[in-house]
Amino acid sequence: MASKKNLVVNRGTLAHKVRYAVTRPQHIGPYLKRAARDRWLAFKHPDHVAYYRAVMASDTRRNPEAAVGSQTHERWLALGQMQFDYLSRHGLTPGSRMLDIGCGNLRAGWRFIEHLEPGHYYGIDISPDILIAAKRTLTAQGLQDKVPHLTITQNLTLDFLPTGHFDVVHAHSVFSHSPIGIIDECLAHVGRVLAPGGFFDFTFDRTSGAEHQVLREDFYYRTETLVSLAEKHGLHARFMDDWEALGHGQSKIRVTAG
Repeated sequence: MASKKNLVVNRGTLAHKVRYAVTRPQHIGPYLKRAARDRWLAFKHPDHVAYYRAVMASDTRRNPEAAVGSQTHERWLALGQMQFDYLSRHGLTPGSRMLDIGCGNLRAGWRFIEHLEPGHYYGIDISPDILIAAKRTLTAQGLQDKVPHLTITQNLTLDFLPTGHFDVVHAHSVFSHSPIGIIDECLAHVGRVLAPGGFFDFTFDRTSGAEHQVLREDFYYRTETLVSLAEKHGLHARFMDDWEALGHGQSKIRVTAG
């Protein structure tokens, strides 16, 4: 579980960056390289989706598993297992129809695909590079007969998906990299694709202090901000304490039709 200190710190301030550099000098070089890359990509791609697509292309070239936030293969497996186990406890059955927003290279997705009936998994992502890596994961796991859908998307209006179709919608480590406008767009439209009784789970980087972002890649939000945003679109949102207890690092909110 995130500590109280971690919840109030503003990682975007110069004071925090100086303190961090003094206590972790080995991170200074990698941070400066990342900052230089991000400034160049932000200059080339003012639109956030285009910018983050370029970030994913750069990260995926080096290591697809690290691109989705796993520095080792063991961690990649463990985080995928954590997501799968959690949703299984919360009612994900083989007959469920699932939409995985930001499916990445199928860190958790291959487990969902294996569990679900053929054709019941629909993964979308903004990055063509990570979707190519997803197809490699699918092939390595021998899951071709499950005929999952893997589709690139430009936005989160979900307008190409059927109404009332998905029992479970899932977005892991998506809103943690999204400005508030993209989150608002998703919450404005996700209710349409939810089946009766369905739910939408999303993780986010939580702060109890000032909301902020770091290098346009990492965004920190207050719980009440995202709950209010969901309610604005006629949805009910609640903080998932049992996920927090797992110590993942990000928090989770569940959204259902109001």
